[in-house]
Amino acid sequence: MEQSFIEYSLGKDASSAVLWVYPVRKPRGKAIIMCPGGGFNQIASDHEGRDFAAWFNNQGITYAVLNYRMPHGDVEVIRVPWDYDFNGLEFDGLFISNGPGDPDTCDAAVQNIRKAMKNEKLPIFGICMGNQLLSKAGGAKIYKLKYGHRSHNQPVRMVGTERCFITSQNHGYAVDNNTLGADWEPLFINMNDGSNEGIKHKTNPWFSAQFHPEAASGPTDTEFLFDEFVNLLK
Repeated sequence: MEQSFIEYSLGKDASSAVLWVYPVRKPRGKAIIMCPGGGFNQIASDHEGRDFAAWFNNQGITYAVLNYRMPHGDVEVIRVPWDYDFNGLEFDGLFISNGPGDPDTCDAAVQNIRKAMKNEKLPIFGICMGNQLLSKAGGAKIYKLKYGHRSHNQPVRMVGTERCFITSQNHGYAVDNNTLGADWEPLFINMNDGSNEGIKHKTNPWFSAQFHPEAASGPTDTEFLFDEFVNLLK
């Protein structure tokens, strides 16, 4: 992926005046990123010339996502403010990024995610705080962990399987599994304290991970989550 970027004005209705575009040579779809600290819009088209777009809700995204994980799937990234209402734009998917702080202070992001969820076919993928914001948009509650998860060797298990992964984590809040709605279920569980490590919707293409799949704990055991999201854009 090229390290260059292109700036675009967002206008007076945006929290920031700049869109940051991270191009790829042969994009195949569009996506948008949100985060407390910035955000992204993505554009791409497949080999038959069909266009795809996904919105990334950037809560403080890591460069690993920008420089490898999304471009690896031929997705071009455009960064926008975390509280920007992207719902008036055309896009094919929503990525909700990691970021610092208390998710209960990010109500603007939650409301915009909730609007996007009115399209039940829209692919949505969240990581770290993105897991918490997607959960809140779906009606769940968040609580502060007694001991935060801050290490490069946190074990998680995919619910309903014996598949376990060593993951990188840095968060002090968690989703309360008991408050998930009837249409939602846990996707991953922390094997140390039993706390939530991800959710998924039972029928719609919405899922998330509390850990950092873009990090190298496995080192690449959980990058399949990015592949799954990009494939949903097709």
